Amino acid sequence: MKEKIAVLMGGRSLEREVSLISGQRVAESLEELGYQVKRFDLDEQLIQNLLSFNPDLVYIALHGKYGEDGTVQELLEILDLPYTGPDVHSCRLSFDKITSKEFFLKASLPTPEFFALSSNSFKEMGAADLLPIIIKKLGLPLVVKPACQGSSLGIKIVHQEEELPQALIGSLSYDDRVLVERYIKGKEVAVSILGDEPLPPVEVVPKKEFFDYEAMYTMGMSEYYVPARLKPEALDKVKNIAWKAHQELKCTNLSRVDFIYSEEEDTPYILEINTSPGMTETSLLPMAAQAVGLTFKKLVEKIVLLSLAKSKSR
Repeated sequence: MKEKIAVLMGGRSLEREVSLISGQRVAESLEELGYQVKRFDLDEQLIQNLLSFNPDLVYIALHGKYGEDGTVQELLEILDLPYTGPDVHSCRLSFDKITSKEFFLKASLPTPEFFALSSNSFKEMGAADLLPIIIKKLGLPLVVKPACQGSSLGIKIVHQEEELPQALIGSLSYDDRVLVERYIKGKEVAVSILGDEPLPPVEVVPKKEFFDYEAMYTMGMSEYYVPARLKPEALDKVKNIAWKAHQELKCTNLSRVDFIYSEEEDTPYILEINTSPGMTETSLLPMAAQAVGLTFKKLVEKIVLLSLAKSKSR
């Protein structure tokens, strides 16, 4: 009989509904493959329920806070339960966009220039007086985003100087630290890593100004091209940088690196790295896998087998 797998989904983050969809699709595929599957939401009974089920593997289909920031991974480490995706340290680094961007810069990987501000710097140090200086240094448009949040929640593109304070207030409602980032005009491209192989880059063309939450998860709100419509050498460059970013944050088996590719500068700029990529019908990892002949079911099983092999090698 095949292994027992606990599928974690839902949770308390703002991405709960998307996680439930990802988790349900994963669980159904695993059941069809013959695994013994049990679904778990994040609640006060989670630890006791996991101990009772005693799974051979925990499939993390959580997105956002608690699922991608190392929180649930830490609990599973204490329980000695193997799980999918990168480890605690990698999740913490990846989920914090400020920290991960500092790692990318240290490794000479391209990422848009930025400044990081905290809510306390506005309340206690008069950081609002810095806004004209930031605009002078980074230019307009600017991108404002929470340091720790997923699915493009809380992101605003600022075109006029007077829009910046309100954009900062909006982002600070999601997290107490924000990035103010140079806007890069280009193609939105994502590279998923599976095992030690970067999959074909996926180009996203949203029908909105950028690939926000609605454009990500609403059918028909974006167009997708696999592989991305880039020259062969540019495709190789994006895949190589994605792999280096994956390694720099010591991710294992699974991640997705999101880019803006500036054709004018011939440079792929890393925006962020995700350690629990979505598994919905509009998610980018399954699209990339499909391009190399992996059906959704085969993709799920490959993630499971990679994770089981990793646990046995520890």
